[in-house]
Amino acid sequence: MKLVDRIKKPLSSAGVKKYARNTGWLFAEQMLRMAAGFLVGLWVARYLGPDQFGIYNYVIAFTSIFASLAKLGMDEILVRDLVNHPEKEAVYLGTAFWLKIVGALLTFGIITFVTLVSSNDALTNLFILIVTCGIIFQSFEVLDFYFRANVLTKYVSISRLVQLFISSLLKIYFVVIGADLFWFVLVILVDQITLAISLYVAYQNRKGQKGPSETNFLRYFDKSIARRFLKDSWPIILSSLAIMIYMRIDQIMLKNMVGAHEVGLYSAGVRLSELWYFIPAIICSSLFPAILNARKSSPVLYNERLQRLYTMLTWTALAIAIPMTFLSDWVVLILYGEDYASAGSILMIYVWAGVFVFQGTARGYWLVSENLQRYGLIYTTLSTVMNIILNYLLIPSYGGLGAAWATVVSYGCSSIVFPLFFKPTRYSTVQLLKSFIWARN
Repeated sequence: MKLVDRIKKPLSSAGVKKYARNTGWLFAEQMLRMAAGFLVGLWVARYLGPDQFGIYNYVIAFTSIFASLAKLGMDEILVRDLVNHPEKEAVYLGTAFWLKIVGALLTFGIITFVTLVSSNDALTNLFILIVTCGIIFQSFEVLDFYFRANVLTKYVSISRLVQLFISSLLKIYFVVIGADLFWFVLVILVDQITLAISLYVAYQNRKGQKGPSETNFLRYFDKSIARRFLKDSWPIILSSLAIMIYMRIDQIMLKNMVGAHEVGLYSAGVRLSELWYFIPAIICSSLFPAILNARKSSPVLYNERLQRLYTMLTWTALAIAIPMTFLSDWVVLILYGEDYASAGSILMIYVWAGVFVFQGTARGYWLVSENLQRYGLIYTTLSTVMNIILNYLLIPSYGGLGAAWATVVSYGCSSIVFPLFFKPTRYSTVQLLKSFIWARN
């Protein structure tokens, strides 16, 4: 079968227009976010310079590790339950929201304690606490999952574009007036508040369109549902924590072992690599309801859709990694300038982690659909340990380049190597390996 036919065949099914519009909104939003956010981010990076840009990214990395705890691993589980039981929408949303509020408060307490016993200077700890305050507003993400489950992503896209517009204006203003790093850190908190308000307004408008019968989710909390959410999500909580550690521990270790300047250079290469990570997130979040429906109707169709998804994401990642390998030095020099020139070699290595990130994103959704989250926790934890060990061995001698190699190797083991040791996840690894050979899928 020709390549064009392979692409067209799955698009001929019923309801494809709905999912296409959904994906279209996501891509349109993310393309605008990528363009505006990236260009403004470059301006901010050039303005701050490697040292302050390093501190800025260290604060984000430090906070991100703990912020994953506040999510409580319920994201995909909430989507799954909203798809399967739409009649319980209000109680699901309310229960998830209040659980996330509790998780955010506990996380704030943990971060406060850690900053007090850390070796960071007082100003850096202040920056960390400012960003941490935004975790509370992260609870409104449940509305994102409501729109996702109902294939109404345009509401989320509009909300995120409002956030992007306000954030970009503030950053540009602070660059123009020559503001201190403090104000750029404050924008991170404003981003969370703006998104929470935008999502809530979008939800209220949607509720008004459906009529008064739709109740306010903030009034609901069901203990039995909360227990089930936590029971299903605890492996994802630990797995998300492990993922954030091995995604961000390199910047934290670089700061403590080499210095903020190296973190700034490394972050420049990382940002250019992670610029594309929205692609698998969009595709998977948009197609997840369709894959779940296929699982209920036909195991064969279910596996076919999974294989197509894996193949699409693998080759998209390769299409990014291969040219970026040869153009890395030129790209860094053009975008960031001479101060960041040595980040080109970091980008050349780190960009290959994207192949495994694209695959791992799809694998994560599959684990949820099969209720196999505990296996994701196991091999993610193993990869985290590997990443920390490799960073410890490589960073003293190679700096950011060593951290990049540690990331690529650990990501590859998480996606391909470790899942082979567990029978329930072995077949999905075979599918991932097959995805490198498009013609045979």
